[in-house]
Amino acid sequence: MSSSGSRGRLAALFSAQDMSQGAPWRRILEFSLPMLIGNLAQQMYNTADSVIVGIYVGDNALAAVGSASPILNLLLALFVGVSTGAGILVSQYFGAKDKERLSGVVGNCLTLTLLSSLIIMVIAPFVTRPLLELLNTPASILDWCSDYLNIFFLGILGFAAYNILSGVLRGLGDSLSSLVFLIVATVLNIGLDVWFVAGLRMGVAGVALATILAQAISAVLCFLKLIRMHDVFVLHARDLRPMKDCVWKIIRLGVPSGVTQAIFSTAMLVVQSLTNSFGEAVIACNVIVMRVDGFAMMPNFTFGQAMTTYTGQNVGAGRPDRVRAGAKQGTLMALGCAAALTLCILLFGRSLMAIFTSTASLVEMSYHMMSILAVGYIAMAITQSLSGVMRGAGDTMTPMWISIVTTVVLRVPIAYGIAYFTRSADYPVGRPESVFISLLASWVLGALITLAAYRVGRWRKRAQAPV
Repeated sequence: MSSSGSRGRLAALFSAQDMSQGAPWRRILEFSLPMLIGNLAQQMYNTADSVIVGIYVGDNALAAVGSASPILNLLLALFVGVSTGAGILVSQYFGAKDKERLSGVVGNCLTLTLLSSLIIMVIAPFVTRPLLELLNTPASILDWCSDYLNIFFLGILGFAAYNILSGVLRGLGDSLSSLVFLIVATVLNIGLDVWFVAGLRMGVAGVALATILAQAISAVLCFLKLIRMHDVFVLHARDLRPMKDCVWKIIRLGVPSGVTQAIFSTAMLVVQSLTNSFGEAVIACNVIVMRVDGFAMMPNFTFGQAMTTYTGQNVGAGRPDRVRAGAKQGTLMALGCAAALTLCILLFGRSLMAIFTSTASLVEMSYHMMSILAVGYIAMAITQSLSGVMRGAGDTMTPMWISIVTTVVLRVPIAYGIAYFTRSADYPVGRPESVFISLLASWVLGALITLAAYRVGRWRKRAQAPV
């Protein structure tokens, strides 16, 4: 009895979870913890790349990997949209116990993933280098950036499949399976990074190759898990055929999130051009700060994703009362976590920066810039949590418009404005702090607008009529 009971409890952990029952904060926390560890593991992909090339190749290679990131994020915005739309539909259909439509969503997600990956594989190699040149990428790192991106895009299918299929698993409330798969892939990625870069001396190309191989493994594991979940849905060949109604719903729900990511990435590209004008040292500093930022932001993203799944399932189950309670409790947990992380950054920031480089001046510059951003993570806790509630209810447009206001209308002009008015003999193109002050301003304004939109927005009407 004990043995069978233990196996049963273990199996339950790796299965779909109904979040329309039980205390809201407990359900959100149970779902968030595995996903937080998974998101941290995901961030280790990029961090391992940066640390290893920084140690074995040098600061310029570190700058090359970082300069490639904005283009990478822009061209991958499509997958963000598909993943978000799929996750919302999956959570609502699972909450409504509609197995037939749930199977259709999963099948159509697989088809959309394949088609969109093929499109990017064909187009991306023709646009990466012109984009890098347009962004004033220094000649010393241009070839490395181009090689990194081209290799990554040739293996884009694994990356796309993992992100979309893990989004489906999260929509079902199963955040633990994708965590295990991701940890396996992360360990593999780090091992391949060391082998390719330190052993085979492949440089920046080696970290790109290691990443796409590890992501392909995690995608296969997610797929095998999904096709075995017969108690939740059964995937048939007919479900792979694009269905107009299903595809339209995925697009309608997902495109605003994809556009949000594209807008954010475009703004990052514009600001990256300003960053590049400051020279290689500031580029490398920006890479270090953004890597630490990736870890610091993970709890906020995690609670945002958890609130989307939680809200979607409860909307599907017809429980708007639980949506309101969960929104309050989830946001409070996110705020507490963000405050603790902000304190850690301020206390231990220099040690974190020293992981990436042994150059003392670069460590000090990076810590200074990170200190500017630190308090912004508390503001982002509000933005991510409440945006997650709105998306889960089916209102993906409001977060999109908030993103447009904060990243385009606010951040870009502030960055260039501060740079222009701080020009001097020592800083001919302006102070590099302009990049980070503008980001902090966009985060704080975004939190205020999101809070106002949550209080008076249209998401409540969407929650009464699930998609």
